[in-house]
Amino acid sequence: MADRTPPLSVEELRGLVDAGEIDTVVLAFTDMQGRLQGKRFAARFFLDDVLAHGSEGCNYLLAVDVDLNTVDGYAMSSWERGYGDFCMHGDTATLRRTPWSPGTALLTADLAWHDGSPVAASPRQILRRQLDRLAEHGWQAYAGTELEFMVFKDTYEDAWRRGYRDMSPANLYNVDYSVLGTSRVEPLLRRIRNEMGAAGMTVESAKGECNLGQHEIAFRYDEALTTCDQHSVYKTGAKEIAAQEGMALTFMAKYDEREGNSCHIHLSLRDEDGVPVLADADGEYGMSPLMRHFLAGQIAAMRDFTLLYAPNINSYKRFRPGSFAPTAVAWGPDNRTCALRVIGQGHAHRFENRLPGGDVNPYLAVAGMVAAGLYGVEHKLELPAACTGNAYAGDAQHVPTTLREAADLWEKSPIAQAAFGDEVVAHYLHMARVELDAYDSAVTDWERFRSFERM
Repeated sequence: MADRTPPLSVEELRGLVDAGEIDTVVLAFTDMQGRLQGKRFAARFFLDDVLAHGSEGCNYLLAVDVDLNTVDGYAMSSWERGYGDFCMHGDTATLRRTPWSPGTALLTADLAWHDGSPVAASPRQILRRQLDRLAEHGWQAYAGTELEFMVFKDTYEDAWRRGYRDMSPANLYNVDYSVLGTSRVEPLLRRIRNEMGAAGMTVESAKGECNLGQHEIAFRYDEALTTCDQHSVYKTGAKEIAAQEGMALTFMAKYDEREGNSCHIHLSLRDEDGVPVLADADGEYGMSPLMRHFLAGQIAAMRDFTLLYAPNINSYKRFRPGSFAPTAVAWGPDNRTCALRVIGQGHAHRFENRLPGGDVNPYLAVAGMVAAGLYGVEHKLELPAACTGNAYAGDAQHVPTTLREAADLWEKSPIAQAAFGDEVVAHYLHMARVELDAYDSAVTDWERFRSFERM
């Protein structure tokens, strides 16, 4: 793995603490749901004690539902095992200031047990393992994630109290690429762009999207682990900035019946000399033989790995014909109707996975893409014919339509077992089953409106 220059060095942090500019350090990891979890430390104590030794956190943080309720059935953490601790060890390559939190720096952590062994079910560790497998071939993955979100002129607290009904979107019509439309929320978007830049990320652009109040801020691609780290920081920071502005934004995959929030993920590979290995100017659609195998692996594993790309009940409501969210397990050159889109020229040649939504855990999704590609390479899979028309109307296999279907495919997948191992497969299968049980037990507004009087 290439050396990664931190946005803020430890020496710079010491100087800022001595000068009184930094007084707080957040040590955090990304949980199963893609959220930052951790602690805020007094900066001096962090430098004197935590930086070298790490800190403990309850291991139930990788064994709870979205509401942080303890649930039975996880092997690594339970009442029977006493809900002990794991250790959070900061990766100093991720140290950064968070300008939206004055006087604060943030450090992303890896998780380990007390004997030093990594916590296998940690999303960051899952990605690290797949990147290590890639490195055995002499390759390094570069990724970019494109997160869409919807902005509302309501606070998070007001939205909660109203049950997320009757909210006020920041735009009242489709503002896709509209300069006028995006100007309505430019003060918020500008803050997010500038403060993410000051946190060490390279911001490219912001644009409007199709749903009401929907926008996207794009960041420059980077080494895959760095991109996923930045994705998690950005997602949390954008919500914090919106809250400070008296507004709310959501990354949920499908807020309403209009367009959902996507998170298209771009991936490319380079060798140890930094030379792209997926591109070949003389190959069909600019693809090297290696890319053909790598992309064939994406096709072969897509249904089995959909749980990594669409982890929630709500995720599957994006997959509708004509919605710009894919329904077909197909690939095509610059074809937005396919799940996989091949784009770019030269060093920029890559493929885009259009399956993930804004609710995706980036570490798990990129790990899935790397594992799928390696499966295609190691088995020398042949790439099926490209789709150059409307994939919604084609005869390709359909992506799973429910979390239940995706969980069943994941559970029975020999590709997943070989790539991730029994512990990881079982852990994320149980996560899906917990969500399914909660959903199956819930009574919704939709049911009440249809049944209260008329049934």
